[in-house]
Amino acid sequence: MLSALFSVILASAPVPLWMVGTWCTAPTNGRQMCERWEGDPQGGLSGVAEVRRDGAVSPGETMRIAQQGGVLVFHAEPRGQAPTDFRAIMVSADAITFENRAHDYPQRVRYWREGAALMAEISLADGSKPMRWTFHRTGE
Repeated sequence: MLSALFSVILASAPVPLWMVGTWCTAPTNGRQMCERWEGDPQGGLSGVAEVRRDGAVSPGETMRIAQQGGVLVFHAEPRGQAPTDFRAIMVSADAITFENRAHDYPQRVRYWREGAALMAEISLADGSKPMRWTFHRTGE
């Protein structure tokens, strides 16, 4: 009963519009990670990740978050790798967690807000081997 209720809640979860904007980490050794998220005409979010180094921009991956088959799905297309889908397993007003246990790494993708910062983390499904970023909104 509880899992059925949880499935209904996830199926009705809205796209996390609090992610919209251009977000960058603090520069470290001339290198900065950025993600740009925009609403798209289909009602989802489209994202692009890039690495900025000494004024040059290198594209990373393209991403999309949208309702698919009744659940929010994070679709990632890393440069030079096969696309992968991660299904939402937790959604709240300021956090979302996606998971795909069949993927090698990452198996979990998390985004959440801490005040004005956008936090992102990838890990294995059990939370081990985490990599975390703190993004701040830019004026772009």
